[in-house]
Amino acid sequence: MLSTKLKNYKIILASGSPRRQQFFKDLAIDFEIRLKDIAEVYPDALQGVEITNYLAELKAAAFVGKLKEDELLVTSDTIVWLNNSALGKPKDYEDAFQILRSLSNQTHEVITSVCFKTTLKTDTIYDVTKVTFNPLSNEDIRYYLDHYKPFDKAGAYGIQEWIGLVGISKIEGSYTNVVGLPTEKVYQYLSNFEVSS
Repeated sequence: MLSTKLKNYKIILASGSPRRQQFFKDLAIDFEIRLKDIAEVYPDALQGVEITNYLAELKAAAFVGKLKEDELLVTSDTIVWLNNSALGKPKDYEDAFQILRSLSNQTHEVITSVCFKTTLKTDTIYDVTKVTFNPLSNEDIRYYLDHYKPFDKAGAYGIQEWIGLVGISKIEGSYTNVVGLPTEKVYQYLSNFEVSS
C-alpha cells in the first residue's frame, strides 16, 4: 500500500531502534537505515513536546546537504514526561532503578516526535500517550532490570515487555507511541505525502 504511494521516494530511517525498524517493516515500508551520532542535548527552557520536536529535528539537521531529491528522511525522538521533567534513557542500572521507582503508582506521558525531511521541506508530527503504573515493588523492578536490561529505552521500560504486562494499569492514547513510534500518525502522514508535497 505505502510502497506504491511512495514508489518515487527512497525512505531513509535514521534510527538504531530495533522497535522503530520493526514498525517500518510491519507497515510494509521499503526503507534503508542511515545513522549519525548526535549529541541529544536540548535547551533547558524546553518543555514536553518541545523537547522531542527539537531533538527529532536536530537529528534530521545532521543530514542537511546529504539527501538526494528523491529521498525522504525520517527521524524520531521519545521521552517520558513526569512531574514536568523529561526522563530519557537511563545512564546505568541504578539510574534505571530510580526512574522506575519514580514511575511507580504514577501517571506519566510518553511523547514521541517524528520528523520527515526532504531537500524541499521539513515536517514534524508528535503524539502523547498517558500511561499509569501500579505500585511496583523493589523486587519487581530488580527482576525486570536483571532480565530485560531496558537501558536503551526512554523511561527505562518497554511497555511490550514483562513490566508492561504486570505493572501498567491504564493507557490513554496510542500504544505504539509508547513502544517508540506513533505508527497510525506516521502511516497517515506518509499516505498523504505525495498529495501534500
